[in-house]
Amino acid sequence: MKKILILSLLICMIISCNNPADKATVKIDSADAKPIYAYTIDKPDNWVMGGAKNTSLALASLKAFETNKIDECISYFADSVDWKADYFEAKLSKDSLRSIFNESWKEMASLKINMHDFESVVSKDKHDEYVTLWYKQTTTDKKGKIDSVEMINDMKMLNGKIIALDESMRHFKKKN
Repeated sequence: MKKILILSLLICMIISCNNPADKATVKIDSADAKPIYAYTIDKPDNWVMGGAKNTSLALASLKAFETNKIDECISYFADSVDWKADYFEAKLSKDSLRSIFNESWKEMASLKINMHDFESVVSKDKHDEYVTLWYKQTTTDKKGKIDSVEMINDMKMLNGKIIALDESMRHFKKKN
């Protein structure tokens, strides 16, 4: 019995030592070498941390929307805004944006934002600046129905204004 146990342990050790390397591992030859990525893009590793100013502006705009202060919310946007959302893509004026925001509030009794995280980034050439917000949005409609979605907002910033808004959302599975 003792011989079988020792032999089994020895075989397990030999097998585990000869496992091929995981193919998903990033290979780097030296500390100065660039990583080898599974996909290529034009400008890899192109982003650095952005400043707090853009983050503050993006959060203030969302907070104003959450509290139904639409004019204040709109004040953080440029005169023309590219907005992309689920089944929606348009270039809108501030007036059109204001109208859409006001219409959405006609259906809601309340809105609550539970912020998970946010980050500001700037491209290394300083050409592009974004703020990304990750949060849970809970709405209560005029009839009292409550609904929640997980949101990710990518806001492109230029000269202290939001010039593009790209929204992604995940609906929660319905409870039985």
